Amino acid sequence: MFNIRILFAARKSAILLFAVFALQGCNASSSEPVDLLIRGGAVVTMDGDSRILENGYVAVRGDRIIDMGDAAQLQTKNYRAKETIDAHGKAILPGLINTHTHAPMVLFRGISDDLDLQEWLTKYIFPAEARNVTREFVVAGTRLALAEMILGGTTTYVDMYYFEDAIAEETKQAGMRAVLGETVLDFPVPDNKTWGDAMTYTEAFLLRWKNDPLITPAVAPHAPYTVNADHLKQAQALAERHDVPVVIHIAEAPTETEYMSKTYNDRSVPYLDKLGFLTGRVISAHTVHVNEEEIRTLAARAVGVAHCPQSNMKLASGVAPLRAMLQAGVAVGLGTDGAASNNDLNMWEEIDTAAKLHKLINNDPTFLSAREALELATIGGARVINREKDLGTLEVGKLADIIVVDLDAVHLTPRYNLFSHLVYAAKATDVSDTIVNGKILMRGRKLATLDEGAIRAAARQFQERVSQSLKNGN
Repeated sequence: MFNIRILFAARKSAILLFAVFALQGCNASSSEPVDLLIRGGAVVTMDGDSRILENGYVAVRGDRIIDMGDAAQLQTKNYRAKETIDAHGKAILPGLINTHTHAPMVLFRGISDDLDLQEWLTKYIFPAEARNVTREFVVAGTRLALAEMILGGTTTYVDMYYFEDAIAEETKQAGMRAVLGETVLDFPVPDNKTWGDAMTYTEAFLLRWKNDPLITPAVAPHAPYTVNADHLKQAQALAERHDVPVVIHIAEAPTETEYMSKTYNDRSVPYLDKLGFLTGRVISAHTVHVNEEEIRTLAARAVGVAHCPQSNMKLASGVAPLRAMLQAGVAVGLGTDGAASNNDLNMWEEIDTAAKLHKLINNDPTFLSAREALELATIGGARVINREKDLGTLEVGKLADIIVVDLDAVHLTPRYNLFSHLVYAAKATDVSDTIVNGKILMRGRKLATLDEGAIRAAARQFQERVSQSLKNGN
């Protein structure tokens, strides 16, 4: 009997163990693999309802957000993540979109300040570029700009400069997203000395990068006062032919308005509209000196506007009529402009400045709330570049361009309203993690795709070259 009881007990234990292993096997097989899981933070969706999930999560597979919700739901989800970011005490946001800059110009940071736009351009910037800008310069400057933007939570930027194919290569390698416009002008520039050369170069650039998952190539005629009417039409036709954006400065300063009036007996917006230049593919930088009729034209033509408050303030170019633009339905985002005129690529400062500046000039403390200011840097920027279906908010199905902001700093303590904190108190250095297209570019303030030390060293070498060229005047 004793042996029989032992036998039955042993069989029972074996059956129980088998059941446990079978159950574990079922659980393992039913778990769902994801590439990245960000959990425990306040998810600031920036969607149409401005939802904030105070203890939320975002699940990413490949380049897309596949799920998000309250972190308590994760117990039933059974996700198996390749990488997990613990975001407790942090905010999870869509990446910031910088709608206007000149990335390599970080190497001219502080080269000439406290001047008006035309003197700054003609006496300092254009000569400095002629003496110093090479492909090597552009590569070093782009790497520095990319590091600064990634560290500050910018995941997409709109650029216009020279050697734009080199900028595209560096941006792609770093894993960042960008709309990159090859700048074309009527006079010789560092990469192309004639208009014909510029058109040939630009078309090759468009063909190489079109349909890339990260890089959107564009045509970038500098401005209506530096590119004649025939060439503006050619640039627009090239963009139409390849179905790419057009990036241009429009109505940036009083000197432009005066020049256009004297030269063409017209203002910038109506002049461009009569040429058939203004379409939904145009990204208009600055756009400060526009009247109500011109704003209606921009809205009717679906032109996107990059508002650059700090650059415009520093150069005393004026203040864009943001309220009228938004009321008219113009798509508006925020841009830093280049670091030679700002002097950084810090989108958090632009958000804070925009909110405060427009309260002041409108004499209305209720205009441009903290939430609305943050919208300009996220979903607003996505609308400007015609990517609102993929970017600008945290929603299932959208591209996984995500940042995590640490809320534990002294200047962020205590917290009552998260939108207020993010706009009026957060700094670029509070960004702890940056993800683009589902790939981590920065984790815990450490760059994952760029060598920060090597980038700093290269930038200092170019500083010496630029300084010497200014002394020598050649």
